[in-house]
Amino acid sequence: MQPWHLAPWVEVDMVIRLIVAALLSSVVGWERELAAKPAGFRTLGLVGLGSALFAILSAEAFPGISDPTRIAAGIVTGIGFLGAGTIIRTGTAVRGLTTAASIWSVAAIGVAAAFGFYPIAIAGALLSLLILHLPHKLRPGGNHRHEDR
Repeated sequence: MQPWHLAPWVEVDMVIRLIVAALLSSVVGWERELAAKPAGFRTLGLVGLGSALFAILSAEAFPGISDPTRIAAGIVTGIGFLGAGTIIRTGTAVRGLTTAASIWSVAAIGVAAAFGFYPIAIAGALLSLLILHLPHKLRPGGNHRHEDR
């Protein structure tokens, strides 16, 4: 699969990639916002945007000098720390795991958009929404489990 280029100018294409990353991540954040979770529209939108920005800069700002995969690996590590900060343990109950996973997922969506893999980024966002929303609707009697929904 080749990355998509939606504009003939490199700079415009990079801006489009940032916009796509921010929009897709914000849509996932909107679902979290509706579920009254602390990491919502703005947080997840910024995580996706920031991940995309780092990925684009690593690939475009230093051509031939830097390895974009190293920056992507750094994004994964950094987002892991951010996500870990959302996990709270109280006694035997653990909350925030789904929020942490959402943060991690939108970072990947941002990186996919940054590298021009729009179908992958869109599929990732749609699947994230499906995973976050569908099990709640399918559970008989609603959401009785104490989980980070």
